Amino acid sequence: MVWILLVGLLAGIDLCIKAEIEARDSSEFPKPLEQTKGKIILHKSHNAGFPFEILKSRPDLVEELPRAVFCGLSGVFGFLLPQKGHRIEKLSMALTLGGALSNLYDRAKRKYVVDYFSIDVKGIKKVIFNLGDFFIFAGAALTVIAMLVNELGQRGKKKKQNTRR
Repeated sequence: MVWILLVGLLAGIDLCIKAEIEARDSSEFPKPLEQTKGKIILHKSHNAGFPFEILKSRPDLVEELPRAVFCGLSGVFGFLLPQKGHRIEKLSMALTLGGALSNLYDRAKRKYVVDYFSIDVKGIKKVIFNLGDFFIFAGAALTVIAMLVNELGQRGKKKKQNTRR
């Protein structure tokens, strides 16, 4: 149950920030956050496509593909939930689904995703994203790390078994 609540909490946090950004006048942006010494810059950006506005001209695909992926990931999450352990996998799925849910809500309600911050770091300075995107990225990265750790553990077990023979 805690994992499902985490999905809702993450989506809710992102949606609250998006609502605050949308309520503000566009003339307020871009706006550096003073607390970060200008390293994080707030924006008010509407993305009707995928990241970097890819497939912006195909709104049908942009709406349906994320919905299908969300449904598939929800199925995997539902399979994992009753199993003991698998905390890393459950966390990675909760992160991914929380971010995806927020962006899906935007697409359904607004027909675009609200992106609202960038990080002033060379190479990604011009990329504007939202917390939902960050959650999706973190969930995917955590999934890859969990898979690598699992694979290395399996190889270690096989080596031990082979050396005992």
